[in-house]
Amino acid sequence: MDMEQEKHKNTDKNNHENMNMSNMKHEKHSQMKNHEHMSHKGMGNMNMGDFRKRFWVSLILTIPIIILSPMMGMELPFQISFPGSYWLVLAIGTIIYFYGGQPFFKGARDELKNRKPAMMTLITMGITVAYFYSLYSVFANNVFNVHPMVTDFFWELATLIDIMLLGHILEMSSIMSAGSALDKLAKLLPKKAHKIIVKNNENIDNLKYDILDIDPRDLKEGDFVEIRAGEKIPGDGEVVKGETSVNESMVTGESKQIAKNINDNVIGGSVNGEGTIQIKITGAGETSYLSQVQKLVSDAQKEQSNRETVADLIARTLFYVAITLGLISFVSWYFVENISIAFSVAVTVLVIACPHALGLAIPLVVARSTSLGAKNGLLFKNRTSFEQVKDLKYALMDKTGTLTEGNFKVSEYKSLNEKLNDDEILSIVTSLEKGSNHPLAIGILSKAKENNISYKNSENIKQIAGIGLIGTIDSNEFKLVSEKYLDKNNITHNQDKFKKLAANGNSISYLLNENNDLLGFIAQGDKIKIESKNMIDSLKRKNIQPVMLTGDNQETANLVAQKLGIEDVHGKLLPEDKEKLVKEYQKSGKVMMIGDGINDAPSLVMADIGVAIGSGTDVAIDSADIILVKSNPNDIIKFLDLGKRTTIKMNQNLVWGAGYNVIALPLAAGILAPFSFMLNPMIGAVLMSLSTIIVAINAMLLKE
Repeated sequence: MDMEQEKHKNTDKNNHENMNMSNMKHEKHSQMKNHEHMSHKGMGNMNMGDFRKRFWVSLILTIPIIILSPMMGMELPFQISFPGSYWLVLAIGTIIYFYGGQPFFKGARDELKNRKPAMMTLITMGITVAYFYSLYSVFANNVFNVHPMVTDFFWELATLIDIMLLGHILEMSSIMSAGSALDKLAKLLPKKAHKIIVKNNENIDNLKYDILDIDPRDLKEGDFVEIRAGEKIPGDGEVVKGETSVNESMVTGESKQIAKNINDNVIGGSVNGEGTIQIKITGAGETSYLSQVQKLVSDAQKEQSNRETVADLIARTLFYVAITLGLISFVSWYFVENISIAFSVAVTVLVIACPHALGLAIPLVVARSTSLGAKNGLLFKNRTSFEQVKDLKYALMDKTGTLTEGNFKVSEYKSLNEKLNDDEILSIVTSLEKGSNHPLAIGILSKAKENNISYKNSENIKQIAGIGLIGTIDSNEFKLVSEKYLDKNNITHNQDKFKKLAANGNSISYLLNENNDLLGFIAQGDKIKIESKNMIDSLKRKNIQPVMLTGDNQETANLVAQKLGIEDVHGKLLPEDKEKLVKEYQKSGKVMMIGDGINDAPSLVMADIGVAIGSGTDVAIDSADIILVKSNPNDIIKFLDLGKRTTIKMNQNLVWGAGYNVIALPLAAGILAPFSFMLNPMIGAVLMSLSTIIVAINAMLLKE
């Protein structure tokens, strides 16, 4: 085919453009694990600004209510009243109830829709009963002149809404917000695809064709596409013309450049190297690799959103207990006294079922824990991960970028020609590579700088697609090529040495002169992180079994695993394979997944705890619960230790917060009435305030 390249100039500006997949129909990010706690479920449409606005408006409006309305029927020394003040309190209380309570109404609706009442339902029940009973009390006392006077709960209504809004703000402020992993996946594709239009229905191998730039979403299986140097590949396909090398690290997480020739497969979203290729689309839209990963992530998010927290379970229990006690107390007091007293007692039970302390029990601990985590290079996106730490049994982890550095470093370079020494080989290679941003070139330049190796200017640098490069230094021509080039041109070399270096995970390049004489070689490998061994040993001491999951070949995976002491190793895995293994291990216990690549995203979402390496892809980071900012494996141990202490504090605060109900609910229902004792509003107020103070102090006692 006549490649009319002059028609296609000025395309570099499109090389790194991203596509905004506006037609993606996926679950909103609220279905992700971020902010899904007591319960931010069902509140994902509200951002921090909305919560802050509702809190401050409600707080300001609460001030006159505190001054004008008694607390649980008890007038405080600073409170005042004037003719008609109760109508002002009613008006303000109505605004607070409908405006400040709106997020809780939505959350309760979602919980009840899923038949899982939790914190949002408990809060909604408390404030709704408080408001409508208070509304009744205003008319009963001031219009119908009912005696005895009916107690209102405007004070409890306003302060409860304020405290619950504050609790959510505290937790949302401390938990790192994240964009959608699905959106980040979509942006891996280029904005344009160069579709080949064959003229006069001729075969693509004929000379006459045009290039039409189209949206990659419009590609169909069987279309032919041209991909130029440095461009992203718009869809899965098979190479039909040309040779190149492809960087699949953004998709697979593996850092190697993969040589691609005719009949080889390429993945949409990966980055083309120096060559120009033409491919036949084999997967586009829903059938493409990225779409399959998107589906895996979306399905995992939906499954994860059904998981519950301890706070959810406590809130559900309190909800049912309150409803039951309320009904029992109403029926009991109706027969013992009258409907007015029965109604009053039942309402009191329902109102105090949701104490202020319970709204702050978790957010205060999370805020403190997040602050401590940030000091240690940990960012938390989901506090439910803390609750899983104590039961953790398996730590599944990716290899490249997680246990290894994720970049190529020179491990060995050597002269094979008596006229040149080792450093001269490195100098020539550096001269050839100095203008490239290829991962291998970056490693070579770093090594030359580290060893203070000088190098010269090179000229006429040309890429040999899938093989290497050729260039001129001081009028002498040199080639830097792969073993494939040596074999193809019958150039002898030490096969045993090559196999030994390759077995250690190295990529080997050979230096030749213009006569194809072998001058030397340079080997580069992805080194194991210094901290990885200590992290693996620490996991074992905690009785957590380390498991390696990688898309790399089994031989390289086994080598790394052997050095680190990992016995359970799975290689050559696709994203769906990793997710299946996560589910398989979850049958035996809680699973933590550690990764950095796009192929780790479904597993990070599916795992009980997802940990992303900070230097990893945006998709992996957005899919995880925890981010290791420093990309240091040892920080995983810091997280586990902090998570254990945080869980203890959470449980303690839940006991203090719910403990108020254990005491107050039966007393408010009149369990001790036969002994002439009913809960005094003063005692109820003191208990409520005391439990709130205790959870605040206890949260601050969390230490590093």
